[in-house]
Amino acid sequence: MVDMPLLRLDNIVKTFPGVMANDHVSLEVRTGEIHCLLGENGAGKTVLMSILYGLYSPDSGRIYYKGQPLRIRSPKDAINQHIGMVHQHFMLVPTLTVAENIILGQYPFWHVFRDMEKVSERITELSRERGLNVDPYALISSLSVGEQQRVEILKALFHGAELLILDEPTAVLTPQETGQLLSLLHTLAGHGMTIIFITHKLEEVMQVSDRVTVLRDGKVVATVQTKETNPRELARMMVGRDVLMELPRKPAQPGEAVLEVSGLSVVNERGLTAVKNVSFKVRTGEIVGIAGVSGNGQTELALALSGLLSPSQGEIKLCGEPIKLGTHSPGRGRLAHIPEDRIKMAIILPFSVAENLIIHEHGNEPFCHGGFLSFRRINEHAQELVNKFDIRTSDVDNEIEHLSGGNQQKLVVARELDRQPRFLLVNQPTRGIDVGATEFVLQQILNQRDAGTGVLLISTELEELFAVADRILVMYEGQIVGEMPPDHSRIEEMGLMMAGKKLEN
Repeated sequence: MVDMPLLRLDNIVKTFPGVMANDHVSLEVRTGEIHCLLGENGAGKTVLMSILYGLYSPDSGRIYYKGQPLRIRSPKDAINQHIGMVHQHFMLVPTLTVAENIILGQYPFWHVFRDMEKVSERITELSRERGLNVDPYALISSLSVGEQQRVEILKALFHGAELLILDEPTAVLTPQETGQLLSLLHTLAGHGMTIIFITHKLEEVMQVSDRVTVLRDGKVVATVQTKETNPRELARMMVGRDVLMELPRKPAQPGEAVLEVSGLSVVNERGLTAVKNVSFKVRTGEIVGIAGVSGNGQTELALALSGLLSPSQGEIKLCGEPIKLGTHSPGRGRLAHIPEDRIKMAIILPFSVAENLIIHEHGNEPFCHGGFLSFRRINEHAQELVNKFDIRTSDVDNEIEHLSGGNQQKLVVARELDRQPRFLLVNQPTRGIDVGATEFVLQQILNQRDAGTGVLLISTELEELFAVADRILVMYEGQIVGEMPPDHSRIEEMGLMMAGKKLEN
């Protein structure tokens, strides 16, 4: 490494209506280092790197690259400056080959046919040199998620990237694929590439980075040498207070089955069978986790269990009674549902905090008398839950869209748990929320188990499942392919199962 930074961001400011995403951010990245940008969701990490890649223009501030002022108006400008970016959601066309995706939009169409053989040879050469193991002739639709990510990295290398930005690159990977990616990044840095790694996962920061810059509320909190810090200190910088790294847990005391699923199959919106002959039970006083890479039927399973999607076959029993589409609405007290997408499925943005807290009960006593809402009781109820669940809002009459993602999620948790359900269905409970809110939400789920509720926790975050689950079912291509204890020493086995590998007895 050399002392002069490859990249310097100087007092970058970026605002959106009502939000200052980047508040005078200054940052230096050295040649050949792996530099992590760490922060809560909404801290401004992705916006800052999107400015560097030309997706946004800063309101003020300057960018210096290789010692020279630089103005980037578009991703094409960034690519011309040898800056590449791998987005959290891949920018690939499934029906095209690897080679076709890599040159898409970069060549005149007549060059595509003339030069495709040379392009494929160069891809093969780069793939071999960097240990990426990618077939240039393979269709994107035939590749695993991890392989598709390697294609995105290969695309950046093909176009000469010297600075590579990766935005939450492990969000959709198995543990093995994550390990392979982190190893690859070390290899690329060893070849002189400079890497900016955006993440909120503390363990990845410690494994892969040379230095880490922590953002909070759009501002730089600190930049530190990774070897001179630790996860607890980084979490404190992210949140602004001490965070429990391990939640205190009591042994589970499971009772009778509260949910019984037998031979369940579910067809998705494209007419494909997304859940295939699934059977399992959840008992009172236990948390059953479902692990799997996103897109393996978890969404459809949750929708069927919540009565929002009709199974094509099989049976679901809740508290011993068979249920059908729509017959056990969340307002009935037996079931509470925290869905994976709070914006689409759990809250109404123009409504107030108080109104969102009674969505399921607005027509019932004590919130409604003779067809008229009791706003006094509604507001009293809302204030009670706001205080109990530490929902940060200046007034319960504020529209929920003005709350942070973490506080929106706390509201959903508060509303669902206030019903004191027999069975709690939770899907991706900490998606899009910060470390502090994650700690709070997971503790509330543990409290429900200890109070005798049966909990099904669906999550793509293995650390989350290990933190609270009593046993973990692994889901792959719509099937339950095995059951594992929440034992860190067996994470490799779980990762193989998540990738569809059968384990030998």
